[in-house]
Amino acid sequence: MSIEVNNESGYAVDEAEFAALARHVLDAMHVHPQTDLAIMLVGTDVMSELHVQWMDEPGPTDVLSFPMDELRPGRPGDVTPAGLLGDVVLCPEVAARQARDAGHSTAEELLLLTTHGILHLLGYDHAEPEEEKEMFALQRQLLLTFLATR
Repeated sequence: MSIEVNNESGYAVDEAEFAALARHVLDAMHVHPQTDLAIMLVGTDVMSELHVQWMDEPGPTDVLSFPMDELRPGRPGDVTPAGLLGDVVLCPEVAARQARDAGHSTAEELLLLTTHGILHLLGYDHAEPEEEKEMFALQRQLLLTFLATR
């Protein structure tokens, strides 16, 4: 599994922890071990540009996901085919504001957003109430099991 973490934000993060979280999520979702994923951390200027370009919405957002091979989760004993999962782009400045509002650390918010972004790459969405319930429950479970192991 190739997980590349590229921090262009200037915000200090533990890149190894992001890679470990991604590996945990992909293993739990039965994604092929030779699947590639990129995680980028960018400043608000870059995130604003991406947000306008891809979502036609102004200003920076917390996380964007850019799927490549449209891989989906596997099942126990039956992993997905190998491929390029895609890119998760995070904005630590936006995450820091959200973390303050939620009452936890920026690092925890960034890990939550990373999990959220990977689930989007795997086809999960939260546009409808039932989808949101499923995705957010899975997101919480994955993050809690990861945090319990560190």
